Amino acid sequence: MKTLARALALALPAVLAAGTAFAQDAKIDTGDTAWMLTSTAIVLMMTVPGLALFYAGMVRKKNVLATMMQSFAACALVAVLWMVLGYSLAFGEGNAWIGDLSRLLMRGMAEGWDKPFTLGSGDAAVATTIPESVFATFQMTFAIITAALITGAIADRMKFSALMLFLTMWTLAVYSPVAHWVWHPNGWIFALGALDFAGGTVVHINAGVAGLVAAIVLGKRVGYGTDNMSPYNLAFAVIGASLLWVGWFGFNAGSAVGAGARAGMAMLVTQVAAAGAVLAWLVAEWATKGKPSVLGAISGAVAGLVAITPAAGFVLPGSALVIGLVAGMAGFWGATALKHWCGYDDSLDAFGVHGVCGIAGALLTGVFAYGPLSASTATPEGYGASVAQLMTQLYAVVAVFAFTAVMTFVLLKIVDAVVGLRVTEEEEREGLDVVLHGERIG
Repeated sequence: MKTLARALALALPAVLAAGTAFAQDAKIDTGDTAWMLTSTAIVLMMTVPGLALFYAGMVRKKNVLATMMQSFAACALVAVLWMVLGYSLAFGEGNAWIGDLSRLLMRGMAEGWDKPFTLGSGDAAVATTIPESVFATFQMTFAIITAALITGAIADRMKFSALMLFLTMWTLAVYSPVAHWVWHPNGWIFALGALDFAGGTVVHINAGVAGLVAAIVLGKRVGYGTDNMSPYNLAFAVIGASLLWVGWFGFNAGSAVGAGARAGMAMLVTQVAAAGAVLAWLVAEWATKGKPSVLGAISGAVAGLVAITPAAGFVLPGSALVIGLVAGMAGFWGATALKHWCGYDDSLDAFGVHGVCGIAGALLTGVFAYGPLSASTATPEGYGASVAQLMTQLYAVVAVFAFTAVMTFVLLKIVDAVVGLRVTEEEEREGLDVVLHGERIG
């Protein structure tokens, strides 16, 4: 029962609201399913068009189409990979480290396709009130945006062929195993008791660290530090950030896997944290640079949304505001001081925002977790803040950071040996739109 309670509290938190009724009622809940269908759609919207516009608006005119293409192509590529193998590796029974091939090519879904989905088996099984098709598609959208986030770190200089090969290997060899560790009842990080409601480690630290390593391996953009690299169209970026903000309600509240009270709390704290981070970033920028910028405002929103992601189902609004304020400051530091001190060229601050704020959010979850939000019959006190919980969060962060960094480096070296990673200096100066895709903005 203790194992089951942990699964209910962490892997699929909304199950708590319905208690043990799932085991007794084999019918799909249409309300929960409707909410999850909606959440799935708006999480996909976060990548296309949200992230595509957000990233494209921040690069130079000669690379706008190539940058949008990276998000769009990642959406298609990862969707196919997820259907063929990724979902099975992430959510197949497997062992503590990786899933199995039970859902290769999504086989087995014909059995019980119209019944509620149960993740895992035996005492560790986690029942839901939605069909597996919806669960698998919802998780697919997470895998898609994680891969797409990485492209922000390598904008303006990576070959399209190299990117597609890298994302193929990375999704299967890095994303799927980490998702299994954290979210499957058999996963070893899950067994540690680490709290990650909607992807602080699986999505943001994972993508941020991969982006950092990729930026270092590829090297700086031609003209970095000397040429004018001002954003081509901040209006695109604002629209993209706005779509990300709205879509994040599906990302976080949807991770409750049901239309219950915990989803409502996750939605509220998501909004509060994002708003707090915008204000914190603007204050930091105003104080250090003399003016609050539009780019700073939208970057602050993303920073707050990233930081609240692991905590969304575990904290109350007051704590969410603190998390947002910390995230705004941390993201500003990560996107300005940190990368200049370390000397790497993280083009669109994939690590500076997603990596840094993902780490901050994961750790602050251990500081602010409110037990009753994750309470159940088996664990009436839920999972609250404590020094032990903070140490568990830190352990999970370090483990994912190290694994992702090493694996990303290895995969990049393989891709470099096969097709080469970077366009030539002449091609980079001409622009990736024309060089890679034969097109340009008029």
